[in-house]
Amino acid sequence: MNLKKVLSPELVFTDLEAEDKDGLITEMVDRLVARGLLKDRQSALEAVREREAKMSTGMQNGIAIPHGKTGTVEQLVAAVGVKPEGIDFDSLDGRPARIIIMTLSPADRTGPHIQFIAEVGRLLSREEVREAILSARSREEILRALTG
Repeated sequence: MNLKKVLSPELVFTDLEAEDKDGLITEMVDRLVARGLLKDRQSALEAVREREAKMSTGMQNGIAIPHGKTGTVEQLVAAVGVKPEGIDFDSLDGRPARIIIMTLSPADRTGPHIQFIAEVGRLLSREEVREAILSARSREEILRALTG
């Protein structure tokens, strides 16, 4: 999947204020709503929260990929959050999430959703990509680290 088609600098958030997982999910959804990418805030929140309740999307190495499927989007929507101090995301390794990539996709389409999560997971498994994101000085640099 070409992440350049999904992500843009205005969808990279480096000033997240949330102090916990649910607050961070809410804040990222609210920012997507404010940018006109989500039509129904409540449905989007429910989709991500329901998925999170099944099993945490906190991975390893400071990564979280909260996601959900909803009828409120017509195509895959995503955003990147960077929180250098980290936030508890019930991660597999117990470490706080510092790089958070959220995605919402149409409930009736599985392919793009799985492709996006797989591509993001592959990229973020590389330490040099994670380091480039965390040391980036701008949203554009973060995006370059993810999209090449």
